[in-house]
Amino acid sequence: MKVDAGLITANLEDAPKRARELEELGYDGLITAETAHDPFFPLLLAAGATQRIELMTSIAVAFARTPMILANVGHDLNHYSKGRFVMGLGSQIQPHITKRFSMPWSHPARRMREFILAMRAIWGSWYEGKKLDFRGEFYTHTLMTPFFDPGPNPYGCPRIFLAGVGPRMTEVAGEVADGLIAHAFTTEKYLREVTLPALERGLAKSGRRRADFQISYPVFVVTGKDEKEYVASRTGVSRQIAFYGSTPAYKPVLDAHGWGGLQSELNVLSKQGKWEEMGKLISDDILEAFAVIAEPDQVVSRLKARLGGVIDRVAVTFAMGGKKSPRDLIAELRAA
Repeated sequence: MKVDAGLITANLEDAPKRARELEELGYDGLITAETAHDPFFPLLLAAGATQRIELMTSIAVAFARTPMILANVGHDLNHYSKGRFVMGLGSQIQPHITKRFSMPWSHPARRMREFILAMRAIWGSWYEGKKLDFRGEFYTHTLMTPFFDPGPNPYGCPRIFLAGVGPRMTEVAGEVADGLIAHAFTTEKYLREVTLPALERGLAKSGRRRADFQISYPVFVVTGKDEKEYVASRTGVSRQIAFYGSTPAYKPVLDAHGWGGLQSELNVLSKQGKWEEMGKLISDDILEAFAVIAEPDQVVSRLKARLGGVIDRVAVTFAMGGKKSPRDLIAELRAA
């Protein structure tokens, strides 16, 4: 199992130093998210400061851009990092695409499938000399002159991981992507009963096996070296689960456990800005379903017991204070 960590920095100046630290600790990958900042700039700086660690967006918002734009970004970052870039894409939800990015929204799973196929067609024109003639329902790319063609690079195109919660997007990931980024708002039950079957359907369409594909999972962890840290960790994770649970698109995960009614309660509170009250609605049973709850030295064993053999890489940050160092815990998890 590969172990990834978030490249979380206050500004771009800190990215190279933090990237080196994560590589030295033994992490396999570092990830960025498209929240308050661009997800690609930190990875460009990290690529120049590291030698081994993989560099992944988790996620970059696909529908805020076009296939041509991301084909260029992917080409340049994979070339500069010597093949270490993983383009993690996500659809976001309709209000963000239409109201924040002012971009079109429709049929997200179909659109994402076509988006990825369009990028692959563009890379095919650059790397294999194929005529660019992609004509789809949502995207059309038919013009590529030598002036705009970067040509092949020795590392080819980046791997593409696709974020998915619902079965349709997960099936698309299995069909056209190289990996799936499971949402943190995913339980073991939902992963086994909904995600994996949808993924297998997608892989069957592309004629691939599960061994040809990776599942990345950013797991919630509740832990702490003392009671104060544990309570703070529990409160923070509960509020994050409540925030995701308020989103209508994620209700099926709650439905799988018979908790669907909680979604509407959380949604009402979210519109009132009552974030603290939302977290208090997350019961012990719900927290246990979504998060690994353990002493620092037991996080790895609990995680392996829950998801060992199911996921291929995990994004997790270990709390300090146990008998084992973060380096030892990472090595233990990598051996899973």
